[in-house]
Amino acid sequence: MHSRQQARLVSLLVFCAALLTGARAGVAMAAAVDGPERQAVERRAIEAVNWGMPAVNFDQMYQAMVRDAKGGKNQIVYWSRLFDWKNQTLTPNPDVIYVMPFFDTKEAGPMVLELPPASAAGSITGTIMDCWQAPLEDVGRAGLDKGRGGKYLILPPGYTKPLPKGYLPLRSANYQGYALLRSILAGGSEADQAKAVDYAKRIRLYPLSQASAPPPTRFVDAIDVVFDAKIPYDLRFFQSLDRIVQYEPWLPRDKVMIDMLRTIGIEKGKPFAPDAATQESLNRAAATARQWLDARYASSFPRFYEQSRWTPPFVPEIKDTVATMYETADAYSVDARGLADTYAFSTIKHLGAGQFYLITVQDKDGKPLDGATTYRLTIPPNAPVRQYWSIVLYDREQHTLIRNVARPSRSSQSSGIQKNSDGSIDLYLGPRAPAGKESNWIPTDPTRQFEAMFRAYAPEKAFFEKTWTLPDIVAEKY
Repeated sequence: MHSRQQARLVSLLVFCAALLTGARAGVAMAAAVDGPERQAVERRAIEAVNWGMPAVNFDQMYQAMVRDAKGGKNQIVYWSRLFDWKNQTLTPNPDVIYVMPFFDTKEAGPMVLELPPASAAGSITGTIMDCWQAPLEDVGRAGLDKGRGGKYLILPPGYTKPLPKGYLPLRSANYQGYALLRSILAGGSEADQAKAVDYAKRIRLYPLSQASAPPPTRFVDAIDVVFDAKIPYDLRFFQSLDRIVQYEPWLPRDKVMIDMLRTIGIEKGKPFAPDAATQESLNRAAATARQWLDARYASSFPRFYEQSRWTPPFVPEIKDTVATMYETADAYSVDARGLADTYAFSTIKHLGAGQFYLITVQDKDGKPLDGATTYRLTIPPNAPVRQYWSIVLYDREQHTLIRNVARPSRSSQSSGIQKNSDGSIDLYLGPRAPAGKESNWIPTDPTRQFEAMFRAYAPEKAFFEKTWTLPDIVAEKY
């Protein structure tokens, strides 16, 4: 081989070796860069789930209204009788008639939500909220109108025009929002249900610009529709959050999230289109966030009674911040708010004024409530409520009504319910009704764990003084 050919061969081998070494170095560098970047995506995505939970909760309900009930913005979804498990919102109450106006002021301008006065014909209890589930105001007898009814005027962000007289103005920092309104039943009969529905349909929702001749309010009936609004702990969570970010203004308190969301691919004015690797990271982060939230759910609530498993279903700090959009001079309750909106689809501005809730995920012995076991819950006589009480069972994992059960609850208004000689009521929770106790039975899914919520509507002083106490749920011995 000539020296020139040998030189060329040596140069070629050196070049190839350099390419191979460079390629190896490039792979190592890419891995080094990819590792921290992917970790940052997952860390920030977990925080985005915690922070964005209330907005995603709202968006999932609105999407269900559009997709499942065939409704839309500035319309009202309702249930034309007591609903069953097909209402897959988070911990709904199947013992009232629900009415949910969804409003959007971006194009329509100020919206009027007109409520009828409470009377023998019926009454409304509920809250008007923005799309971050921050309560703008409670309504009804325990709300701003004190049961007199009235025209609530929901104003868009930055609205500066003079306000008309005769309205109850509510300023919102966001365009979208909704109200959760309960039309209270006088009793448990079908006639009582029909009366509550008729009363609820006196509610009106229309633009202020058309107040002189309001157009008909569109009511969308979701009865017998699988209204699926549960939280999706996967890529769909971030797609939902992106819809809110694209549509709503950034609030000053939340601008720290701009860069965090940009890291995971959510940026105002740009499409959310994560590549396959990022999608995998986001799915993994959502699953991790769910585990974190669930661990907090199991340990964050104080006991209501000493030596009892019943707890109010909210972190105590919520009571101090919910009325002021979850923030005070020294607090912004992102963690408490994020936790609350994993299992509830409504907030209350003044907790305990019109209703109060207790929840448990354990029996008296501290064991998780198991759908394959039969339990007994005794409701003592003379419950201190001016309206009624109810017990509802939910799927422990999803916080929705248990799928495919015959009925999800029993209440003091349930027809045919059996009372003991002292006025107490024994309720049975389990996969099968004990013989002769069908009317007092709430069915469970034997393959899943569940949780139980006690609701007191118009609770009286004795409830909070705890001179009347709700016993723990007890496993039956057969």
